[in-house]
Amino acid sequence: MTSSRTTPSKPAASPERGSGSGIALLVIASCQLMVVLDITIVNIALPHIQTSLGFSTETLSWVINAYTLTFGGLLLLGGRLGDILGRRRVFMFGVLLFVFASLLGGLSQESWQLLAARSLQGVGGAIASPTALSLITTTFREGPERNRAFGVFAAVSAGGSAIGLLAGGLLVEWLDWRWVLFVNIPIGLLIALATPRYIRESERHPGHFDIVGALMSTAGMVLLVYGFIRASEDGWSDSVTISAFVAAVVLLGLFLAVERRSRQPITPLWMFRDRNRAGVYGMMLCLAAAMFGMFFFLTLFVQNILNFSPLRAGLAFLPVSAIIAVGAGLASQLLPKWGPKPFMVVGAVLAAAGLGWLTLTDVDSTYMGSLLGPVLVFGFGMGMQFVSLTLMAVSGVESRNAGAASGILNATQQVGGSLGLSVLVTVFGTASRNEATDQVPRFMAEATRAEQLEFRRTGELPGRWGDEVLASGISSSFIAAAVFAVVAALIALVVIQVRPADLERLQGGGVPLAPAADAPESDAVEAGSSDGPPPRNGPSAPG
Repeated sequence: MTSSRTTPSKPAASPERGSGSGIALLVIASCQLMVVLDITIVNIALPHIQTSLGFSTETLSWVINAYTLTFGGLLLLGGRLGDILGRRRVFMFGVLLFVFASLLGGLSQESWQLLAARSLQGVGGAIASPTALSLITTTFREGPERNRAFGVFAAVSAGGSAIGLLAGGLLVEWLDWRWVLFVNIPIGLLIALATPRYIRESERHPGHFDIVGALMSTAGMVLLVYGFIRASEDGWSDSVTISAFVAAVVLLGLFLAVERRSRQPITPLWMFRDRNRAGVYGMMLCLAAAMFGMFFFLTLFVQNILNFSPLRAGLAFLPVSAIIAVGAGLASQLLPKWGPKPFMVVGAVLAAAGLGWLTLTDVDSTYMGSLLGPVLVFGFGMGMQFVSLTLMAVSGVESRNAGAASGILNATQQVGGSLGLSVLVTVFGTASRNEATDQVPRFMAEATRAEQLEFRRTGELPGRWGDEVLASGISSSFIAAAVFAVVAALIALVVIQVRPADLERLQGGGVPLAPAADAPESDAVEAGSSDGPPPRNGPSAPG
């Protein structure tokens, strides 16, 4: 475990309204858009990447998971870096690392090179993203001003997925799949240049970097995801699959043990003792699993079964971006009056309904008749969710712990997406193999001799027979995604409890932030640390 002790600098000025606030929000939101967009901008290029670098359908998911696993696994460390070293400084470093990794990814000639670059991109995103969210908490006053800023940030976080699909379609159609990575370079450089001019440096707190905890959690999640993907290809009884799951459980168990004993853990476990915050993290885990899977498989469906070009596929998802923004805007306006719980429950139910509707897709489905409706229902529900979840996750958290709180929220989103996608890939693989077993006899009875010879050579069913296999696997994966959304709705209904003080904070009532009464004395650290809960009877820092 590496230590870094710094002398606290002069506290940053309190957030004020000013001409720079709008531009500061634009810079912060642009970074979040770039980081989130990168997950799905690559999605639209997956068929071309598969052909160019030789991935199978199951291993193709690693192009997404290599990014999201390092992103999610190191987000907590990234948030801590900002608390200790200064958020603006760390924010700029993360953006520049992301730009460098994007350049390497675009230049990749082998599959392993692309996966390595995607992993490095995840590291850069893990440093920049939680710091960006923390900068909002220290730049905008709690109340309506911060609510609006969170509304923009949440809309970008949710809508970035759909925007990425459109941008990816344009780049792949007009240029090449490599440009879905090269496009980050000019955007990231502009963000890095604007940051020192429009964003103040935050107060620096002394603390430690829990590198051991970060590596354990990341390695454990990588092995867990690998186990699911391996099971989809080689079965649950495969020795490597079993070994991966066992190693994952051991590493994640050790991670929890280390965090429980550490004076300054990367994951402050006391934050999970607040039922609302724990519920929010659980909901984000489930909803991200559903969302990542939906975009991944729907992208394959429209390009491989509906034969959409990359540009047309990107345009097909444009309504999703608009409806997510509508849902986020509606939630941010009505939250102070109604509180977040109604939006959490209704949003999750709508997401589940949209995914349940998508389970009806088959080879005869059309975009207008079968896909657009459920995707709009899903997107509206997700837009309502992201604003509510973001506000509840950081509500009542002291400024010095904002990096940790936002880091856990982002981590659950990325880890949930990776884990959920791996589960859905396993469901897809099982359903596809079962459907292939049914389709092979039909193919042999109906195919020409030339088609039969090609099948014996490649082992892949051509034409409608192959589409039937792919559609069956995708439809089954949507069933599992809908289950994730239903679990999120149940958590919102049963776990989340909005208190009067929470509503007063959302309305800008100036309610002082209460100390974390449920945090034990043994977890507290010396005054001024960014890593522990506030003292039981000590004064609360300004929110």
